[in-house]
Amino acid sequence: MAKYILLGNWTDQGAKNIKDTVTRAKKAREEFAKVGVSAREWFFTMGHFDVVLTVEAPDDETLAKATLALTALGNLRVETLPSFGMNEMERLLDGLP
Repeated sequence: MAKYILLGNWTDQGAKNIKDTVTRAKKAREEFAKVGVSAREWFFTMGHFDVVLTVEAPDDETLAKATLALTALGNLRVETLPSFGMNEMERLLDGLP
């Protein structure tokens, strides 16, 4: 499965309903699982981003559907970063001329 990092910022709606953050995160994890996306780690952060997730999905299209559905709820804006672990990066580098 492909690995991704999701960076999120609360919208005004999400910030107004801050007390529901953990409940919303648990629901999002369940909804992701229904479409084949596994939310591995979920962090609430201080700084430029409010939320950082690591997820795995079978492909870009599946993840796009999941993040679009999450964004449509109106609480979070999401930026998606495809990512590579150390072993994957080694394989990529080995293939360089």
